[in-house]
Amino acid sequence: MTSIRPQATVVSVDDMGLTSVLSGHHEKIIVNHTVDHDEAVILALGYKQEFKREFSLLTTFGVSFSVLGLLPSIASTLWYSLAYAGNAGITWGYLIGMTGVLGVACSMAEISSAFPTSGGLYYATAMLAPPKYKALLSWIVGWSNYFVQITGAPSVAYGGSSMILALKQIIDPDYEIQDWQNYLLTVALTFVAAIVASLPTKWIAWINSCSTVLNLVFLFISFVVILGGNNRKAQGLPKFNTDKIAWKLDNLTDWPDGICILLSFMAVIWTMSGFDSPFHLAEECSNAQVATPRAIVLTAVVGGLLGFVFQLAMAYTIVDVEAAVNDDLGQPYIAFLNQVLDRPSVMCLASFAIILAFSMTFSCMIAASRVLFSYSRDNCFPLSKYWARVSPLTQTPVNAVWMNWFIGVLLLTLMFGGVAIDAIFSVGAIGSFISFTVPTLLRITYARNTFKPGPWNLGKWSYASGWLAVSYTTLMIPILCFPQYRGSNNTPQLMNWTVLVYWGSMFLAIAWYFIYAHKIYHGPKSNLGDAIVDEVDESNVIDAIVSKGGEVRYASEEVSNEKSENV
Repeated sequence: MTSIRPQATVVSVDDMGLTSVLSGHHEKIIVNHTVDHDEAVILALGYKQEFKREFSLLTTFGVSFSVLGLLPSIASTLWYSLAYAGNAGITWGYLIGMTGVLGVACSMAEISSAFPTSGGLYYATAMLAPPKYKALLSWIVGWSNYFVQITGAPSVAYGGSSMILALKQIIDPDYEIQDWQNYLLTVALTFVAAIVASLPTKWIAWINSCSTVLNLVFLFISFVVILGGNNRKAQGLPKFNTDKIAWKLDNLTDWPDGICILLSFMAVIWTMSGFDSPFHLAEECSNAQVATPRAIVLTAVVGGLLGFVFQLAMAYTIVDVEAAVNDDLGQPYIAFLNQVLDRPSVMCLASFAIILAFSMTFSCMIAASRVLFSYSRDNCFPLSKYWARVSPLTQTPVNAVWMNWFIGVLLLTLMFGGVAIDAIFSVGAIGSFISFTVPTLLRITYARNTFKPGPWNLGKWSYASGWLAVSYTTLMIPILCFPQYRGSNNTPQLMNWTVLVYWGSMFLAIAWYFIYAHKIYHGPKSNLGDAIVDEVDESNVIDAIVSKGGEVRYASEEVSNEKSENV
């Protein structure tokens, strides 16, 4: 009687050309099935393949473009562009702000090709940092990025809810918006979005593809109606504003003009912050090392250009900037539409923004759940073992979805504190930029000679893009904490509470690390367990396959011949 040798795949980590938690130790990974290149990469990075790879470049772009949600994002953040700098905030100010954003996006795309895991920036930081500081720096980046993700869905849903109630006020001028009504409506929107975010990956990919089409169609229709269907002539005005008016800086802050323009960048940063979503979906995407960075850059470029063109239409048609900002509706976008369109058109275009705000909400929840899941694999959160579970029914991290929903419901109680709810918008801006830039800074400084670029990289432009990104972020981090008014004009209701909400939360997270978490958290760790071996006798494994990047070959001719004989 002869023993039956098992079928297995042997992945040699050091042959994969990656920097990971396993590289440099001559580790090999044995799994009892054949693997493709994507699975070989994630195994070499130290993680099991737990998701189905049912996202393509197009569907990954669909998710990130839905998270971008240009129409609802622009509508929700006019408080920080139009209300700070007038038309300049949505025209030339927007273009300047986009320059820095594109530098950040390109640098992130290069890093995502080298570390295509849903841990994203957090994992990359640990791999690029000095060994002594990798745990602390990855902890800071991880929590900063999580604050972005956890505030994304509630803030978008809040913006959608505000637009719904503003429409109600247009129909019934006697209606007064109550905070509790806004709260319950926002919670309801996030609840339905959480259900969608809990669906299987294939369904989510299909839904987001449809959302992408709706985003483009609704944006185009709104653009055409605003330009062609405005009623400015009926008001005794020319069809469009002059160039001087459309590009004019109206400083509505207490700061000098330069600071005013910088303050308006918060709208650009928050609107464009969704371009990192493909990074968090990398473990569900096929050909992830190429598709993920392409989706990041595509989202930033397409989103940036379309956002600029749409806001140009607004700048050339708006009647009164200050009236739109200070309108009793409390929603500048709806107030703008009310200035230039008849009621049916206002209702139609506002409905477009509301529908897209909902699709953006569940897209944000999808990205946030992957972040909580991936960080929990490394014991980064309390009760991590529950959030790191994948539902056997849907093959998605359902527990993480609903935990994020619950935290979001708690965050929304800020609206009962007045305008403090606006802090969740600025948290999304400042948190994202800090988490985006730390690994970029490490890549162009400490790790400049050790970084192993993936198949998609910037080549000679890597350092130029990296320094642009770091310089832009260094400038904007303090600016994002500035209030609109200063001195006696800066009342508690008008205060920028980012200083408390973001920096207070980060202080607690860092304090927790030093008090206790450093004992159990040492940075990203592999969850492969017994699959990792130092040596393997490949002749005793039938059908043994060694994966070397894109090349897959039999371990030895002897094994290959034995296979043929056995067959």
